[in-house]
Amino acid sequence: MKSMRTIAMVVVGLIGLSSLAQNPTPKPWDQPAASLAEDIAALLGPGQARLTIRNYSTVPTDEIPQIRRLLEQDLKAHGVLASGAESANIIRITLSEDTRERLWVAEVIEGNETRVVMEHAAPGKAQQTQTGSGLTLRKQTVFSTGSIVLAAWETANTLAIIEPEEVVMYAHAADSWQVLKKTGIGHASSLARDPRAVIAPSVDASTFEAFVAGTRCSGSYQSPGQWTVRCHGSDDPWPISQETVAQTSAASNPPSLKAFYNPARNYFTGVIAPSFAVDLPPFYSAAMIPRADGTALLINGIEGKVQLVANGALKTVSGTRDWGSDFASLNTGCGAGTQIVASGSGEATADSLRAYDLPALEAIPASAPLAMDGTVTALWTAPDAKSLFAVIRTAADRYEVDRVTASCN
Repeated sequence: MKSMRTIAMVVVGLIGLSSLAQNPTPKPWDQPAASLAEDIAALLGPGQARLTIRNYSTVPTDEIPQIRRLLEQDLKAHGVLASGAESANIIRITLSEDTRERLWVAEVIEGNETRVVMEHAAPGKAQQTQTGSGLTLRKQTVFSTGSIVLAAWETANTLAIIEPEEVVMYAHAADSWQVLKKTGIGHASSLARDPRAVIAPSVDASTFEAFVAGTRCSGSYQSPGQWTVRCHGSDDPWPISQETVAQTSAASNPPSLKAFYNPARNYFTGVIAPSFAVDLPPFYSAAMIPRADGTALLINGIEGKVQLVANGALKTVSGTRDWGSDFASLNTGCGAGTQIVASGSGEATADSLRAYDLPALEAIPASAPLAMDGTVTALWTAPDAKSLFAVIRTAADRYEVDRVTASCN
């Protein structure tokens, strides 16, 4: 009897294993792929089509081939072969998401007709609530004005402010800034709705270069209180990695990464020099960050996807759904030593900044949010890499330049 019970248990176990093999645990992409394929087939009918996939979500890049295989299998089950390279029919799928859910959108193109179907996918991974390095951000207002501020640079006794139409040099006097010099920028064409600018100072702070859409300005120190500033039209690429200067070189002007700016819009085209051996999408912000195997580039694409460029590959970073379009690196000495400070997402009247660790491909909060007194319109790393500068547009429509520093908890 005992041996019969043992045999029965073994048989039941084998049946259970067989059932598991025939009915494996569904993967997170099975359901949306099946539903989307069914909707596409209902529009297209049996036949062939070219299938393309664009990933504007935090779905890891290495999972896209799996999603493609699922879609191809499910489409084939409905009589649609997604391998017709010469087919005039096109299925263009976009993987996107917002702060609440993922959305897969399929554009079914037949001749001049385009129809769209959508499928809600599983929500993205929730934002990490634990902190990483454990640091505190603090701010100090350096300058305030009723004029629009695009960028700023502060030395011991001088402040350079880039406005849409002028470069204004200020001298520090008592507890205020006094105008030293104003130089017209002289744009060859009108600026975009949300213009931007960059200032790149030399290591010894005796010169600087400023870039505004279609224009390049040069400033040089002549004597106490005297600066020469000249501007001319230019399509030269803008420096975007000046934050690495002080960390790597204190004796000479450092090599910097440069990116071409689209003067008709307010973002970089994705063409950079020197190249990272991978095609980049257009982006708003970029920062060089140290990694165990070298230096990587972090970019914030115009589609809202944050990606890391390293070793010839472009990979999506998760945990960034609350980020705005501006971020910069900060050498705090806390934890791994360097963190990313990002503005909050959305057009907020009371914005915030928050520090994040990036140990791999996930951004982990390293500080509590630092409330700002308005909307962050620009953010960049100071030449010493140990502080940041932020331009804030207040509710009263004034502009502030704030210095942001960090201390370890």
